[in-house]
Amino acid sequence: MPEVLDLLVSPEVGFDQEHLLNYLSEKTGVSQDNIAVKLLRRSIDARSRHVRVNLKVELALKGESLSNNVQFPEYQNVQDKEEVHIIGCGPAGMFAALKLIELGLKPVIIERGKNVRERRRDLADLNKDHIVNPESNYCFGEGGAGTYSDGKLYTRSNKRGTVNDVLNTFFAHGAKEEIMIDTHPHIGTNKLPGIITAMRETILSSGGEIHFNTRLDDFVMQGKKVKALKLSSGENVPVKNVILATGHSARDIFYLLEINNIAIQFKPFALGVRVEHPQSLIDSIQYHQDTRGEYLPPSSYSLVSQIGGRGAFSFCMCPGGIIAPCATAPGEVVTNGWSPSKRNNPFANSGIVTEIKIDDLKAYAQFNELAGLKFQSEVEQKACAVAGGTQSAPAQRLVDFIEGKNSTYLPESSYQPGIVNSNLKDVLPDFVYKTLQQAFKDFGQKMKGYLTNDAVVHGVESRTSSPVRIPRDELELHHIEIDNLYPCGEGAGYAGGIVSAAMDGQKIAVKISEKVLSL
Repeated sequence: MPEVLDLLVSPEVGFDQEHLLNYLSEKTGVSQDNIAVKLLRRSIDARSRHVRVNLKVELALKGESLSNNVQFPEYQNVQDKEEVHIIGCGPAGMFAALKLIELGLKPVIIERGKNVRERRRDLADLNKDHIVNPESNYCFGEGGAGTYSDGKLYTRSNKRGTVNDVLNTFFAHGAKEEIMIDTHPHIGTNKLPGIITAMRETILSSGGEIHFNTRLDDFVMQGKKVKALKLSSGENVPVKNVILATGHSARDIFYLLEINNIAIQFKPFALGVRVEHPQSLIDSIQYHQDTRGEYLPPSSYSLVSQIGGRGAFSFCMCPGGIIAPCATAPGEVVTNGWSPSKRNNPFANSGIVTEIKIDDLKAYAQFNELAGLKFQSEVEQKACAVAGGTQSAPAQRLVDFIEGKNSTYLPESSYQPGIVNSNLKDVLPDFVYKTLQQAFKDFGQKMKGYLTNDAVVHGVESRTSSPVRIPRDELELHHIEIDNLYPCGEGAGYAGGIVSAAMDGQKIAVKISEKVLSL
């Protein structure tokens, strides 16, 4: 009968199948030829000078069956079923569509951007020629920001069953099985486009629809219901139920809601910079050794500090990654980070951000529900102006940033549009700048060697989450005023990453299915 074992092993055993089999053979006295093993969970313990790996494995003898905890989704043909319109083809929208198909409803996705293949050309123009296409960029297009957001699948949600449902769906569409095993699963930006394409093919082959290059321009209202969607194609499309999953960067949607007197709310968010270190430095700090070794993956970090009652923290840390330009309109500079599946680039980057609260904006400007969005936009525009109106990022060496002095030179950066030697106090609001200065000092105390002028601070990291919440009924999940409009995902203020956005999309799909089936 198969046996589940908890093991604490060396990195070579934890990350190499042959070494693992040899270890288990020696431990059990059974030859490798008569052992079958299945990895269930894996995590790294780097608290001591000798890094170890925690494993949970299922061990069986030859001829015994190992368990199978992967359940592939079952998709039916929904071509002639009731339609549910989804605005946005990011993680929330795509996972809502796939869940609707499982439940017997037809998704019709409206996506302002292009498909993955066509989208790549616009990203190349952005990186090389500093041309921002407002409809096709790192945030807009098939897969949304999730396609080019590193593919980290970590979430703090404790709803394990739903998380596993999301991971199973990724696995069914081409992700490696490791995402079901590792504590902090990761797909990689280079792998995500193929997975997103496979999801599209599932939606279309099941009878769903996806309309690319089509933007929502307005709602046609009838009382407290959305009667139709006015699209950039000129069509007015009648609708029964609408999932609004447009992501945190679709600012025109927030203004559209305001114009239509559809309730929106200010939501606290975070803003700051993106810092980049040599990956070898982060490895030496975290693994307590000069070289990482061939079996350990590039190391990450997670840092948090409280400065005068204001939180500051690392965000979206990308080992072996690059910093990417994520503006969605000309005249603004926005940075984000991602890593390929092997995380084998020479740099490590992370957002370092601080809280932006409602009281900050009441003091900063005349307040309304879109004050956070306007604040965010102003900082991004200032970054662009300081960088000469291009997509280059204003940048400063880390110790110079802390000391408030200009850098004499800048080390190499992974940011492809290039960096401009700047003093970031000319970009960031004073309270943000001072908070981050102290946060970096605190982080330097927690990670000896972190504070170095070999690190480069890039401005600005401003799209950590939506600065607006679209309020919805807690039980029925539709908008508090409009019972066939379902705000969803990061853009609506109910998620913070790929997995949580996907989970929210699935939750909305289930609720709409229950509503339709009850009629």
